[in-house]
Amino acid sequence: MKNLVYSICLMALASSCTIVRQDEVAVKRRLGRIKDRIYGPGPIFFNPILSTIIKTPIRTINLATTLGLPSREGLTVQAEISILYRLQNDKLRTVIQQVGLAFEEVLIFPVFRSAAADICAKFDAKDMHSSKRSEIEKQIKARMMTVLEGKGFEIEEVLMKSISLPAGLAKAIEEKLNSEQEAQRMEFVKDREKREAERKIIMANGDKQARIIAAEGLREQTEIEARRKAFALQMEAEGQKKANDLLNSNITPNILKLKSIEAFSDLSKSSNSKIIITDGKTPFLSLPDMK
Repeated sequence: MKNLVYSICLMALASSCTIVRQDEVAVKRRLGRIKDRIYGPGPIFFNPILSTIIKTPIRTINLATTLGLPSREGLTVQAEISILYRLQNDKLRTVIQQVGLAFEEVLIFPVFRSAAADICAKFDAKDMHSSKRSEIEKQIKARMMTVLEGKGFEIEEVLMKSISLPAGLAKAIEEKLNSEQEAQRMEFVKDREKREAERKIIMANGDKQARIIAAEGLREQTEIEARRKAFALQMEAEGQKKANDLLNSNITPNILKLKSIEAFSDLSKSSNSKIIITDGKTPFLSLPDMK
């Protein structure tokens, strides 16, 4: 009998205790009223007949959905979207009282659909598939935070993961991108040809300048050589003139007589036949004009 009593007591004790995990918070509802205290991680003891424990996660929750978004042109763009949100742990009592535990269907989804429709209607369909997607995500998040302010929720991110454009628009965008890429390629080719032409012009100018410099160098070299030769001829002429002047100033009758004797002496030593024209005194000598 005692064992039965103990068992009943243990079962009653176990049923009157619950554990709140690290990523949860809890409140106690007694006789239909939510108590003010918010419980963190750990055990909670309660009267299972009079009270219940309501637990909700406070970690970041990924709420995924697929939605057709309207565009400025009136098209519908299918998108897979993730809403990352979390419950503010100090607002659990307010959320349960004002919204209830089905807050995703009652509050989060409707607010998101309204914000997404309003924001996306301001953009073209192609913008949702381009770099403007991040701007759209930020604007949707800001609109949701405006509506949910003070209601106990924090929207961390709105992520548009997969965008499916209408078939005709997708083809048009692809053709436009191909045209833009071809235009960029042609622009690159034109720029490359322009740089090549500029390079050739620079090389031609360099060759021309080199030829001009070479011609000027050759001309200067020719002028220097001509001046050198002229100076050498001038020096030679001046030397010859000085030698003649010196010779003329030093020639006397006695020197001429001596030179005549030496000439006759040299001729007498030769074995060849010779004709000597003379006045009997001196041989015929060709001397420079002495003035």
